[in-house]
Formats: sequence, structure tokens, C-alpha cells
Amino acid sequence: MSESKAVIFGSTGKRLTAEEKAFYRGERPWGFILFARNIGEPAEIADLVAEMRDSVGRPDAPVFIDQEGGRVQRLRPPLVPNYPPAAALGAIHAGDPEAGLRAAWLMSRLHAFDLMRFGINADCLPVLDVPVEGAHDVIGNRAYAKDPEVVAAMGGAAADGLMAGGVLPVMKHVPGHGRAFADSHLALPVVDAPLDELRARDFAPFKALNSLPVAMTAHVVYTALDPHRPATTSPLIISQIIRGEIGFDGLLMSDDVSMKALSGDFDEKSRAILAAGCDVVLHCNGVMDEMRAVANGVEALSPEAVRRAGRALSLLGRADGADELSLREEFAALTGAFA
Repeated sequence: MSESKAVIFGSTGKRLTAEEKAFYRGERPWGFILFARNIGEPAEIADLVAEMRDSVGRPDAPVFIDQEGGRVQRLRPPLVPNYPPAAALGAIHAGDPEAGLRAAWLMSRLHAFDLMRFGINADCLPVLDVPVEGAHDVIGNRAYAKDPEVVAAMGGAAADGLMAGGVLPVMKHVPGHGRAFADSHLALPVVDAPLDELRARDFAPFKALNSLPVAMTAHVVYTALDPHRPATTSPLIISQIIRGEIGFDGLLMSDDVSMKALSGDFDEKSRAILAAGCDVVLHCNGVMDEMRAVANGVEALSPEAVRRAGRALSLLGRADGADELSLREEFAALTGAFA
């Protein structure tokens, strides 16, 4: 793994092209990520995941996906059920906290059953962002609640459910995307909240769950911290806030480097992300010219990144032996649907 490059790549379709295989073999990304464009029949998904791992010669290479529930769910029926958004689980919690926490754990445990069937072993969940009134809907009902304590409790239950099924959780978007008034896929959000407010709300769920193995950064400028650079490329925010105040010592991956929030060419952006203190650059769309530029801007995993990645990978594959059918029935009874 120490020879792996500090990058996670996507691919263009349901099978790897000869060009993609050769590129991955030469560049040795640490991991891969799947999107809806990669999802075919069950055997095709499993074959694609196996091809990805084979291309880098690492059977433990992590393969990520965004499988939250609600509108962010890459696997859909008939492959897996449609699951509710986080806010629906938060609504259960509002009426019965114990039932809400159980629902969050169960949904993640069911995600793990769904994902491991295809060899997918990392899920970009839980979302720990705490929305504020009037914020952009890019987070919206992807958040469990507007109370940071509830978000932390529900997010912790969700992470535990994934790990119980042998799947790596990724908490996002540190140090908090909930009060952004723009969609970072399309523009760079700027948050002007004072530091004490950020501490009380935005940072709190991440601090409560700072022992989780992996986190994804927010492409958001916090003027109280660094008025010029988003968290993803800010050495100050990563060292003083994410590593320092929040106390996160797990593997830190960027959000997608191809999102419009980040400016500059891909080589330059990738170098800036690693120089700021991220362990791994994420590039999602599979566009070969972009991937070549990103690969040119990244190096092998740093010694610290190797340590953090090793800890994360050590958690994979340790499923608890739970009975899937009984958990699906319990989840259906708790939520009223989504068996």
C-alpha cells in the first residue's frame, strides 16, 4: 500500500476500458469510487469492482460509493430497495430517540449487506452536516436533524451499522457544510459565521465522532478561519481545526476535485489539496484527461497517510453475522416501509 498514490479515481462505465486498466496499473490509485453510470446487472457490478482491484494488484483496495438513502443512492431497485433520507430517520428520532437510533443503525447495516454483495466496501456516510434555515438544499434532507447532538448520535449509529457489516464509513463534510448558501458542485460557498457559532454547531458532530476512520472535507470557505481558501485546500483549517480542535486523526480525503468550487487546473488543485494536509485526493468523473492531470499532481501516500489508511483497511470485512431478513423486517416495522 505504501506504493499506492494518494488518490481515489472513478471510471466511465460498467466495465473498465483497456485504457483505464493500463492507466490504473501505472498510476496505482489507493482506491476507487462508483457512480450510477457504473451500475449494471449484479454480475457486472461485481466484475467491475474485481477489475478495479485487479488493475492495482490489491485485493483490499477500497471501493467507495455514495449510498445514503433518499436522493443520494447510487444502487437502486431492483438491485436494492429505495431507502429513506436521513431526515426521515431524524423524524423517527424526534418522536422516539431509541427507535431513531435503531433505525439509523439498521439502515446502515442493510446498506452493508447490499454493498458487500458486490464487493463494495466503503460508503460515504454518515452525513454530519447541520443545516441552518435558508441554507442551500445541497444538504437539505440528507441531514438527520438541525440539532448537532442529534446529528452526532444518529451519525454514530449509522457508522456503527456500516462497520458491523464490514463496510468502511466516511463522515462528511468536515468541518461542516450545513450552513453553505451555495452548492459546492457548482460554486464555492462562503460561510461568514463567527468561530464560536461554528464550534457550537458545525464542528460538534465531527468532534463527537472524531475516532471514525475516514472523513471527507468540505469545499467551503469559512471567513472566520481562512478567508481565502476552502477547507479542502486550507493548511490552517486542516491542521488547527480538523486535526487540532476537532481531533480527527483518521484518513482525510478531499471531496471531489472536479467540483466547480475549486479553481485552477487539476494538477495544481491536487497538489494544493495534499499540501494543505489531506491524505488522499478524490476524483470522481472518470474523464481520462482530468485523471492524468490529477495523477501528475499527486505522489505516493505519505507515511502518516499509510498509517491512517492501514487503520481504516483493518476494519474492513468484519461482518457480525446478523440475519439479513430479520433486520429488514425490523427496519420495515420501524419506518413503515422500505422492507
